[in-house]
Amino acid sequence: MSQERLSRSVKATLWGLVANTLLAVGKFAAGVIGHSHALIADAVESLADVISSIIVWRGLVVAAAPPDEDHPYGHGKAEPIAAAIVSAMLLAAATWIAVKAVQEILTPHSSPAPFTLAVLLGVIVIKEALFRFVLKEGEAVGSSAVQSDAWHHRSDAITSLAAGLGIGVSLLLGKGYEAADDYAALFASFIIAWNGLGLLRRALGELMDVVPDSDLRHQIVEAASTVERVEMVQKCIVRQSGYQLFVDMHVHVDPRMPVVEAHEIAHRVKDIVRARVPRVHDVLIHIEPARR
Repeated sequence: MSQERLSRSVKATLWGLVANTLLAVGKFAAGVIGHSHALIADAVESLADVISSIIVWRGLVVAAAPPDEDHPYGHGKAEPIAAAIVSAMLLAAATWIAVKAVQEILTPHSSPAPFTLAVLLGVIVIKEALFRFVLKEGEAVGSSAVQSDAWHHRSDAITSLAAGLGIGVSLLLGKGYEAADDYAALFASFIIAWNGLGLLRRALGELMDVVPDSDLRHQIVEAASTVERVEMVQKCIVRQSGYQLFVDMHVHVDPRMPVVEAHEIAHRVKDIVRARVPRVHDVLIHIEPARR
């Protein structure tokens, strides 16, 4: 599963990398020629997507590396680190777009060329398709880094949509509305920043070992409780490292039970938990005497 997961994640990321490179070049050229700040800002967002895709790709590769002497729990934290960096880049891109939009609003300029609207419509279709594909893959493999990369595509689509609306208003209403695409870019920057904050919070939560889905914990406890001669499962703690889960739990057994038998029960608990919840990489079990 780990190799298939890495392959799917990298494939989705590289598709985005290629598409963003081509879109960044095309949008920047169209923005300069067509006098559209919103389109140039959109190109910068695509350039940020290129860099973020590279970061996500490297994060996935590092996270897939096996445990070693210095990292006995593996390298899974590389994924939320990559996700946090990408989220921070979203916030930086939003800030840059907002600053440039305000500067353009304060500086009189001509309306964008009509062809820039057609360019943006094409970009919206491509970026929304990329978002849906990459998000689907990210959710399928349980990667916060890939999902962050997907939302980078969605933020680009939002920027393009806002820019398209602004350019449309500027072209339809004419003189006095030349800055409509700049206001659109400013509005888009707030949406991008909001998404960036949400993704950053999730990535930091994973780095801080926030409790995963409560249903997941319930599945683990339920699986352990099915093992014969286990009287109670207590203090089940689950933490996430990339895609993998590490579990610590206290298992209560008959206090008169020989150590050898208790040890065998602990192994059975570990085996059934890993079988029922494949994402669980390891289970650390502390045997407790059941109260009579």
